[in-house]
Amino acid sequence: MRVERAPSAGNTRRFRSPIQAHLEAIHARYAGLHEGQVAAYIPELAKANPDWFAICLATNDGYLYEIGDSRQPFTIQSISKPFVYGLAIEDRGRNTVLKRIGVEPTGDAFNAISLESGSGRPLNPMINAGAIAASSLVAGHSPDDARARLLTVLSTYAGRPLAVDEAVYESERSTGHRNRAIGHMLRNFDIITEDPDSALDLYFRQCSVAVTCRDLAFMAATLANGGVHPLSGERAIHEDVVPDVLSVMTTCGMYDFAGEWVHSVGMPAKSGIGGGILGVLPGQFGIGVFSPLLDVHGNSVRGVAVCRELSRDFGLHFLRATRLSRSVLRSAYGLQSIRSKTRRSDAERRLLDSVGARGAVYELQGDLVFCTVEAVVRRITEQREGIDLVLLDLQRVKRTDGPAAQMLRDLCLEARADGKSLLFVGAERQPGLLRGIEEALAERGESARGLNFRDLDRALEWCEEQLLRRYGTATAASASASATLASQEICRGLDEDALAALRAQLVHKQFAPGELVIRIGDIAEAMYFLLEGRVSVLMTRDTGEPQRLTTLSPGMAFGELALVTRSRRSADVRADTQVDCYVLSAERFDQLGETHPAVKMKLLENMLRQAVEVVARLNQEVVARQL
Repeated sequence: MRVERAPSAGNTRRFRSPIQAHLEAIHARYAGLHEGQVAAYIPELAKANPDWFAICLATNDGYLYEIGDSRQPFTIQSISKPFVYGLAIEDRGRNTVLKRIGVEPTGDAFNAISLESGSGRPLNPMINAGAIAASSLVAGHSPDDARARLLTVLSTYAGRPLAVDEAVYESERSTGHRNRAIGHMLRNFDIITEDPDSALDLYFRQCSVAVTCRDLAFMAATLANGGVHPLSGERAIHEDVVPDVLSVMTTCGMYDFAGEWVHSVGMPAKSGIGGGILGVLPGQFGIGVFSPLLDVHGNSVRGVAVCRELSRDFGLHFLRATRLSRSVLRSAYGLQSIRSKTRRSDAERRLLDSVGARGAVYELQGDLVFCTVEAVVRRITEQREGIDLVLLDLQRVKRTDGPAAQMLRDLCLEARADGKSLLFVGAERQPGLLRGIEEALAERGESARGLNFRDLDRALEWCEEQLLRRYGTATAASASASATLASQEICRGLDEDALAALRAQLVHKQFAPGELVIRIGDIAEAMYFLLEGRVSVLMTRDTGEPQRLTTLSPGMAFGELALVTRSRRSADVRADTQVDCYVLSAERFDQLGETHPAVKMKLLENMLRQAVEVVARLNQEVVARQL
């Protein structure tokens, strides 16, 4: 999959991924960096355009971010070495390979003749001597068979058929005198046990395989994914061999720049004189950067600068301590599935069923770092066309690091610029995140009011009201609206005579804002028909703080179930506003059963229906919270 910027159309803009936007900014910043030289000692490589430049990031689930000349072919060169080393281990076994190729960093250039004193064993498989020895260990019934196997393995890593650039191969072969000398020296020490020409030819061919920056990112992601290509699902290397490959990439992949690389970038990597750099963050994703201008170490100048900045900005150094949750996304759902504790009218419920999916809720957990947040940010940006409101619940988040906070800040700003709302629950527990967003909004002259809620239920209620205002009835009117006895949900199905019989049993009563209508523990002596105002059903937490169970508006009844069972009240009911209601006492409810049994039966039937609806809604919420 490819993340692309939409073409501009007047003032129309699109909600972009902050990750993609960040890659674009880095690409623009370093496109003007013209330091270094194109490799010239292989004539065909000297033809590369020094302005070619691409950045790709492929995740473990197969998503690709890319910018620049990401589809421009170039030859893989020394980036082939770790993949061939892994193939040699699979073909010959770890012990056999270690007897012929060491794993010690040399601090020397890639073409240094670094052999172990006495044995003649190359010090590691990333220098040319070790790579030629590894090529000689690729199994095959014939040289053609070995070449076919090697190309097949590289193609599996890339997720598409690869081919040798014949012009580059001929150029490599005709100028590779130093490598020939290395090959014959290895034969002298019996590191290569047969004619070295076959191994040398295979080495020249593997370096001449044409790839793109996109391929490099997926090849790296395959290593990050334990050897399985994240899109095709094909295994390129056995999982047990992956640590061998990543280890030598870490210590030796950048040659005499390896120490500086680990210190400033901190991820297994391999460079090639074709201009590519491949980086792996195990278990997370792969990076590919392509730019032909090389430094004195033979590494891409832009590639090194990009990887250093990505590591710093996204917190990618593999030695950074963090408590990674296997999945930072605990659950995700829309407002059509899970609602606030505010009970809505039939019309409002139907409308929220229709448009609720335009409000998306993501409950997060664990540590928020780049690798855990990327998938959440991507999911939100992919769904941007179908949502107006996004609510991120951070109440179970332990820590948010700087790069993750930056991504969420950028996502919030991008959403606002696109006319959407990104809100938080519990962000006050992540002060750096909340402060950064508030400061960014202030710089743009925008208010941060309503950005964060301390309670998920209140946040859901706010989102519901926004959707109802946008697509239908404003719930703000519900608090001041009046209901009649006939419009009460519990009176559904009663004709005028039945309503008159019921009205004769009712007493009118009012309550002031904040007044308790029902107190927990009291004997149930009445039920209430709400005519005006709002009431909330509350329970007290262990901390002493009230927790809302539901909020009711005009047209709804409460206290009815305890009245039927004559049990004690299980919760408080408090008036949120001035409340006007009818009261039906237990005594008169019993009298109604004697004088008008059909009316009492209809009331009981409606109570049962409402209880079933509540249970069905709770079941739906349980299912919706399952990822």
